[in-house]
Amino acid sequence: MIDEGDFMSRRKLRRAFSRLLLLAPVSTLGMACSSTWGCESDSMQRMYLLGEIRLSDGGVATADMSCEALCAQVGGGAPCSIKPAAQNSLDSHEVWCEVPFLCEGRRPEGLCSDGALAVGVPALGALFAKMAHLEAASVPAFERLADELASHGAPERLVRAARRSAGEEVRHARVMEALAVQHGAAMPELTVAPFQPRSLEALALENAVEGCVRETFGALLAQWQARCAEDAAVRESLGTIAPDELRHAELSWAIDAWALGRLSVEARARVEAARREAWRALERDAESSHLPGAVARQSGLPSPEVARRLARELAQAMTAPLPV
Repeated sequence: MIDEGDFMSRRKLRRAFSRLLLLAPVSTLGMACSSTWGCESDSMQRMYLLGEIRLSDGGVATADMSCEALCAQVGGGAPCSIKPAAQNSLDSHEVWCEVPFLCEGRRPEGLCSDGALAVGVPALGALFAKMAHLEAASVPAFERLADELASHGAPERLVRAARRSAGEEVRHARVMEALAVQHGAAMPELTVAPFQPRSLEALALENAVEGCVRETFGALLAQWQARCAEDAAVRESLGTIAPDELRHAELSWAIDAWALGRLSVEARARVEAARREAWRALERDAESSHLPGAVARQSGLPSPEVARRLARELAQAMTAPLPV
């Protein structure tokens, strides 16, 4: 038997995906979706001229500052470096920063590895390696979720779906790892701390953030990439993954409907507040993401402007009542 809240969320999700994916031109014969990522590069790092960096306190960036401090001013981080600029440059130094990009999915509590790769790894391979790392991290996340659902007395259909999702994530990790290797990168080692028992509220909080928001947006991105990637192998790979990810997102909302019905009014309010903040954080992440233009086209990921719009409209669709 399907819970009414579960059914309503599924309808919302599928309607939202159908509408938002109309924004994605289909890639055929090498013609990928348009992208406005700002730079072309062969690595995951982005270069800034020292004179371009403005400090948050109004001060002047200098070459004796650490690269970590300088990169923090532009939304980047380590690994980073400061190098003398080319002789014909008007600036004295170049600052190379690791820049963020959108890579969404269900991350387990206790995930210790961040998927970081060495400097110099080809950008497209690095992207797929990090995606593979996140897919691999979803395996223990779903395994734990299944065990916790069972311990809290959830319907067997939810427990079975969580276990099935863990198995599907194993395949997803292998698919993304194969793409990473094909493009010169290896998946980073996965490290997850031992799990501790949690309350139903703690489970619901994590599911609201990692499932209803992050994984739902990741499912939308997978379908977007399956349509937009310039690389045919990427379109094919994401095309096999995307239907599973949609089911995983639907499972997140089904768990949400079940769990909220068993929590106190105060606990439900905390879960809803965490979800609202997660939507806001996702939109900020989308806006601040950076990816080399060639990588965006080959992988099919949307530009920061489009990603921000997708995040905002998906949030609105999932929080608005269904039309009568």
